[in-house]
Amino acid sequence: MPCDKSALLEFLEVFDGDLTRKVTLVAVGGTAMTLLDLKPSTIDIDFTIPSSDLSEFERALKNNPPGFRVHRWADGYVFCQSLPSDYLEKSIRIREYSHILLKALHPVDIVVTKIGRLNQRDIQDIETCIREFKISKDDITARAALVSPTYVPREEDYLYHLDWVVKKFF
Repeated sequence: MPCDKSALLEFLEVFDGDLTRKVTLVAVGGTAMTLLDLKPSTIDIDFTIPSSDLSEFERALKNNPPGFRVHRWADGYVFCQSLPSDYLEKSIRIREYSHILLKALHPVDIVVTKIGRLNQRDIQDIETCIREFKISKDDITARAALVSPTYVPREEDYLYHLDWVVKKFF
């Protein structure tokens, strides 16, 4: 069942009450796009979380099952990709709760992480990010150069997808 922005924010409001200390959650993928009002909803919830906050997040999540899938990665990892170390500073602040600082991945980081898988939904999301945030070819290729060396399992696939995206949208 899709999760829209208001359902996500309502869940986090309840979730916040079970946390015992401050944590930072960075929404990625469709979750970030939903929070940035680029999509009406997301299929599941995806976060990258500083590793120092992950155990507190896991504990609270166990006590507050949201009714939808929640994926989480640590320290700028998204699926099999590692974002540059400045991903957290570049992320966009969405809201601050008592115990949660909620951010969304910067749209150029959304694009470079979606390039890894590049299914039809990812292509649509990439197009939306490029159009709505006026992301340039140079923005994408420069950021992707910082992501691609850590891409697993095959860097060649990532580079092929990157080339395809650049040709399609620029």
